[in-house]
Amino acid sequence: MNWENVSQFLHMGGYGFYVWGSFGLSFALLALELLLLSVRRRTLLKRLGQIQRLNTP
Repeated sequence: MNWENVSQFLHMGGYGFYVWGSFGLSFALLALELLLLSVRRRTLLKRLGQIQRLNTP
């Protein structure tokens, strides 16, 4: 497909809302997954530190 301007490219022949919405949702979900992984990692490291302190004589 050839587009004459950026507006036509973004419109995607009438499917722009679905195309860009899908990209946006995918990006948001990937960002959320990275955030949740970071929180889980921090929590795990904190718990491991607590366990190590309890087991240290």
